[in-house]
Amino acid sequence: MIIEEITVTAFQQHTRILGCEQTKRAICMDPGDDSEAIVAAIDKHGFELQAIAVTHAHLDHIGGVTALKKIKPAAAIMLHKADEFIYDALPEQAAWIGIPWAALGFDFETPPRVDGYWEDGQIYNVGELQFQVIHCPGHTPGHVVLFEAKERKVFVGDVLFAGSVGRTDLPGGSTEQLLDSIMNKLLPLGDDVEVYSGHGPVTTIGQERKTNPFLTGVYKLGSGRL
Repeated sequence: MIIEEITVTAFQQHTRILGCEQTKRAICMDPGDDSEAIVAAIDKHGFELQAIAVTHAHLDHIGGVTALKKIKPAAAIMLHKADEFIYDALPEQAAWIGIPWAALGFDFETPPRVDGYWEDGQIYNVGELQFQVIHCPGHTPGHVVLFEAKERKVFVGDVLFAGSVGRTDLPGGSTEQLLDSIMNKLLPLGDDVEVYSGHGPVTTIGQERKTNPFLTGVYKLGSGRL
């Protein structure tokens, strides 16, 4: 697997290009902004972009979808159905968290229609890569993670971070669901699995199981972060 990471916006969100070395097919996960840098990373490897793979529909993860779709129109926008109301509300999302986004130079239009919907348990092939789609609600109702079992890597969006967890105080968030998703869907993947979060450093399931204060009981789950 080839992984290209582009960190974008004031949120320091990681947009990732995930590509198959053998077939040169690829997906772009969570294009937050900066479509030129994203396209440069795709084209550097000669990738064919088959999908814009959205883990969840918060603005820092979908702010670049519209521009990327215009440049790579054949790429299918993939999203879980339960997050579509958040996706469609992109122009209003900044108000949810009290950020004067337009004053910072950002003016989001309604994004293009979704081309396909993630289903829990489906296997999504990218060349010879096989991603298992796991529905992990809590941060948002339609949040998914993508797990590549052979590579022992899971791309978790904002469900789990190194030393923290996703916030649950925005529309559709649920502390109980987030905890259930982490404990019953992520941790069982195995301690050796590398965790690629939407923000912050790469970690492992084992490291978070042992040290994450939200999982060890040191802190109670609440707002979390991001």
